[in-house]
Amino acid sequence: EGKSVFLSVSREGDQGVIKVADEGCGIAPEHLPHVTERFYRADLARNRKEGGSGLGLSIVAATISSLGGTFEITSELCSGTVATVRLPLA
Repeated sequence: EGKSVFLSVSREGDQGVIKVADEGCGIAPEHLPHVTERFYRADLARNRKEGGSGLGLSIVAATISSLGGTFEITSELCSGTVATVRLPLA
């Protein structure tokens, strides 16, 4: 509550770039390499009933990859997270 989410769309060379940034609690460094793995949940307190299936980011990453793009997440604890999608322009 009281935090913002930012969305930007730009062009960098022959790529379209979409960035989604938040001001949330961030993702711990040890979890970042795994957040796009199927069924991975960084918050062990979340279960399937209350916290989803752990498939969302793996589907996002696979879809973007199938389109020839890349998906990257950077994060800093207590400062937020940035998800960046890069897709080739037609």
